[in-house]
Amino acid sequence: KMPEAFERMGIEPPKGVLLYGPPGCGKTLIAKAVATMSEANFISVKGPELLSKWVGESERAIREIFRKARTAAPSIVFFDEFDSIAPRRGSGVGDSQVTERVISSLLTEIDGLEALHDVVVMAATNRPDLLDPALLRPGRFDRLILVPPPDEQARLEIFKIYIRKMPIAEDVDLAELSRVTKGYVGADIEAVCKEAAILALREDLNAEKVYQRHFDEALQRVHPTITPEMMRWYEQMEKRFKQATPPIEHVI
Repeated sequence: KMPEAFERMGIEPPKGVLLYGPPGCGKTLIAKAVATMSEANFISVKGPELLSKWVGESERAIREIFRKARTAAPSIVFFDEFDSIAPRRGSGVGDSQVTERVISSLLTEIDGLEALHDVVVMAATNRPDLLDPALLRPGRFDRLILVPPPDEQARLEIFKIYIRKMPIAEDVDLAELSRVTKGYVGADIEAVCKEAAILALREDLNAEKVYQRHFDEALQRVHPTITPEMMRWYEQMEKRFKQATPPIEHVI
């Protein structure tokens, strides 16, 4: 948003930002929010949509995406499910010939002869361990950011969103619900609220309120997406990226 600040320091802004973390933690929403706050045009691409069995089609699609981004600059190009199009070469993931050509095209666009002016590349993945290391070198994806699950305060705000139109009883303790839902992502909390409402209707089809007991029972039925083991794995990945250590076996 303020390129003059980078110019004053005599540096180039980061070309690429990789958001990684457990599923459902809002990586795509973060990318959209960044685009909105920076007043940049947002070009979103689902990774699997780029892959084509026809020779040259995937590379052509990548060139077209970056052509649009340059034309619409300042802009943000966002690749979702990035591991599907940029897996480690030689790993046996996907069609090796297609993915190698796609990775080469991405590298050419990001740090090739034609510089990216006022274009930032963002990507999101649940599997950072699968990505080709060439993309994670300085000058390409400069910033690797772990997106954790919502903390207690964030979970409280999410509960408030999903019960906004729900007639809840006075005994519903949102603070307690947010405290006991560690590991729950937004979709999990939405499912808890829906399940609580359904339980209230099953109890009494003419029910006018949802009580704490309904939420308590809903929590017994809806389990968190994110386990402690999963978070430990992502935290290990974060340390690995900072220390450039060997890959860690996936445990999810």
